[in-house]
Amino acid sequence: MARWGRWPLLVVLLAASAATQAQGSFDQQVEALVRPLADGLSNIVFYKVPIFGQPFPLIVLWLAVAATFFTFYMGFVNIRGFDLAVRHVRGHFHDHTATGEISHFQAVATAVSGTVGVGNIAGVAVAIGMGGPGAAFWLMLAGFLSMSTKLVECTLGVKYRRHNSDGSVSGGPMYYLERLFGDRGSPGVGKALGVFYALCMVIGCLGIGNMFQSNQAYVQFVGISGGPDSFFAERGWLFGLILAVTVALVIIGGIRSIARVAGVLVPFMAVLYVLSALIIIAMSAGHVPAALGLIFSDAFSLDSATGGLVGAMIVGFQRALFSNEAGLGSASIAHSAVQTDEPASEGLVSLLEPFIDTMVICMLSALVIVATAYPAGLMEQGLEGIELTSAAFAHHVPWAPYPLALAALLFAFSTSIAWSYYGLKAWTYLFGEGTAVQLAFKFVFCAFIAVGAMIKLDAVLDFSDAMVFLIAVPNILGLYLFAPEVKREVNDYMRRVRAGEVAGA
Repeated sequence: MARWGRWPLLVVLLAASAATQAQGSFDQQVEALVRPLADGLSNIVFYKVPIFGQPFPLIVLWLAVAATFFTFYMGFVNIRGFDLAVRHVRGHFHDHTATGEISHFQAVATAVSGTVGVGNIAGVAVAIGMGGPGAAFWLMLAGFLSMSTKLVECTLGVKYRRHNSDGSVSGGPMYYLERLFGDRGSPGVGKALGVFYALCMVIGCLGIGNMFQSNQAYVQFVGISGGPDSFFAERGWLFGLILAVTVALVIIGGIRSIARVAGVLVPFMAVLYVLSALIIIAMSAGHVPAALGLIFSDAFSLDSATGGLVGAMIVGFQRALFSNEAGLGSASIAHSAVQTDEPASEGLVSLLEPFIDTMVICMLSALVIVATAYPAGLMEQGLEGIELTSAAFAHHVPWAPYPLALAALLFAFSTSIAWSYYGLKAWTYLFGEGTAVQLAFKFVFCAFIAVGAMIKLDAVLDFSDAMVFLIAVPNILGLYLFAPEVKREVNDYMRRVRAGEVAGA
């Protein structure tokens, strides 16, 4: 770390200072350069088709149909495999002699750290504001269906991972897409899809995985430390540099270091947010039955004000699928590092991700809003996003926004370290596993964190969002083609566990 951390961080500091001094012109130049490209790509990736009069993004439909198909095709494995997933995370089946780098628990903690972010707090509020309380019902259903998609892609991630000479492993959609078409006599197609996926992931991780996260973390930190009077109010470069160095200290050690931090941070931040939300919900206990009734009735309402049933369904599915990332294949990159010789075991573990991210954390956010913000009239005050969620927390406990802001900061940090690994594995797929290659990516990643706290480059973020969701197209196609193989693998593994043929069963 000492050798890596001297002059590169000085370069970041100088670049940050220069960018801060010329922020206005720099923002405008980047916006003018990237905006046409971002708009063009976004219009393609998020193209909307009318369904019963409501615009439905095709990419969301692509993900939703896949989640529904895999749930039925895999025989509702999200229900029958749930207990087994929990047992794996608790270490019942851990094999110290198996290949891999991290435990089942660390793998799921790392992947969850990449999906649980500011969107779990702010995005849910936006979804309810757009689609009404009924959006929460469809969000829950989408989270349930997404569990099956995660199982398929994470099973494949482990099965077709690559073992490197230094004992590390590399896996993810770029590897199983390459193998899929290679085994079918089209290695060129497989390699092209792998390169396409990796390239999109590298570009996407530099926006959604770090710039957006550091920008949101900075906004939250300034908000709880004095607002315009905060020491950091005009020093985004300093906050960004501190955050970049902190992230660097974690990611420089690779997946083992990331997994150790995630293994501690994810349970802490999840418990912090869940307990805070439960306390607020308990203080609104008198409104909870009505809130649950409103969520269910509004989910099937024909009220045109919020788009009715279809509008609530579209918004709910969109928020859930954007939050848990099922179908993008990103989580399979982290799961590929698990220490196991049974690919299906990690597929089962991955069922817990959408459950935690969407069915627990997102739904608690929704219930806080519907049981507190609605009765208190906060919806009529024009609040939206994290401001609405924060106001709902503060309605009962004036200081409640502080632990909420702390949770948001932790969410942003944990997302950054997870996405650094996703981007790194895509980078090494393109340029090799050399130490210098890896350090170059980590430096670039941390530099973008610093930039993200200084300026909000909307065009860059929109472009990276589009790139990230574009990878769902080849990934889902690969999952469909691999589905029979995954079904056999999972069913055989569960049969052997029931028969006591697997150690720890």
